Amino acid sequence: MADRLAIEGGTPVITKPIPSGAHGPSVIDDREVNAVAEVLRSGKLFRFVENSNVAAFEKEAAARLGVNHTLMVNSGTSALVCALTGIGVGPGDEVIVPGYTFISTAAAVVGVGAVPVIAEIDESLGMDPADVERKITPHTKAILPVHMQGVPCRLDDLIALAQKHNLKVVEDCCQCVGGQYKGAYAGTWGDVGAWSFNYYKVISCGEGGMVFTDDYDVYEHAAFASDPAMPMWMSDKEWQNPPFSRQCYRPSEIMGAIARVQLSKIGDILSHTRRLKKAFLAELDDPKGYIPQHVDDPDGECGISAAIIIKDPALAPKYTEALKAEGLGAGTAYNEGFPDRHIYYYWDSILFKHSPHPSGYPWKDPAYKGNVEYSRDMCPQTLSILGRALRFGFNVNMQADHARLMAAAINKVDAALG
Repeated sequence: MADRLAIEGGTPVITKPIPSGAHGPSVIDDREVNAVAEVLRSGKLFRFVENSNVAAFEKEAAARLGVNHTLMVNSGTSALVCALTGIGVGPGDEVIVPGYTFISTAAAVVGVGAVPVIAEIDESLGMDPADVERKITPHTKAILPVHMQGVPCRLDDLIALAQKHNLKVVEDCCQCVGGQYKGAYAGTWGDVGAWSFNYYKVISCGEGGMVFTDDYDVYEHAAFASDPAMPMWMSDKEWQNPPFSRQCYRPSEIMGAIARVQLSKIGDILSHTRRLKKAFLAELDDPKGYIPQHVDDPDGECGISAAIIIKDPALAPKYTEALKAEGLGAGTAYNEGFPDRHIYYYWDSILFKHSPHPSGYPWKDPAYKGNVEYSRDMCPQTLSILGRALRFGFNVNMQADHARLMAAAINKVDAALG
């Protein structure tokens, strides 16, 4: 009975639910509560105040990352918009994005008046460098790699590709806050990086984001993009570039106060999730019917997720059902009829070139001389991989024994079906 699959009447591996939870929100305690209360009692909620929490957070984050400039904004999407503006992306430009990321990545490109070009992913669940190179045109201005679910993508290859073609690189680290790649933080390899502090991220202040870079001009242009009144609020600063007016993505002091406390906890959060994933990986048997997600730097990733990619597409649903019977919730990343906005297939506003203006901006902007076409089946490799990929999450409420049980369930199912 112990070896028989639970779906066939055997005993499940996992008999008690695996603890659920977020990351940053799960470790909120009196420190965040007191920080917010202090701001409220002061009555100083605007970020440009003396002893600003937002400004302090920017300095503390810069010190952790080892970068020269950081800029807090009100969301991860806003951070991407400001980062793209910072490197000079605008009308007439194309930016290559992966087919597996939240729709905000592509929406940020549209938000600065540029055109997103969608590239395939590979077994890293990040950008496929070979397809990125195929998608480069004379209009390509930048590559926007995304470090999905805490795992940095193939940065070595993508940075080399960008240098070869003289392209800018914006790293979307919204799902990889605190992740590292070969000794340096994700987001510090390219020209500019972006973090998100949304509820579901590694650290959170509900919503929020940050742009970070070593390039002062990139920072200054991102700052102008974040707040049209920035030069007014900081009139004592000698700006090196002419200011311009854009939207307003300014954060509040409440967001800054929470983010400061959360940043102080990031080491504990990631130490815990990394221990969980290492316990999980150590327990896995040699795979028969699947391949593990490719990870360039196992020590640097956040440890908040793991994925297996079933070799035979016909077996993916069977693995899913068998694992559920063993007590391990699972499902392929791409399921027909399941609208996951992390997959390009469901980005209707992009695929159908919906514009807020009759001009058809940005695809029909006179400055744009390219001709990008989209379709739901335009990235077959991406859909194939995601249709066979089962992802498992780790959170701070779990213990190592939970991770080992997850691996044991996978071992049992793979032994029977692989």
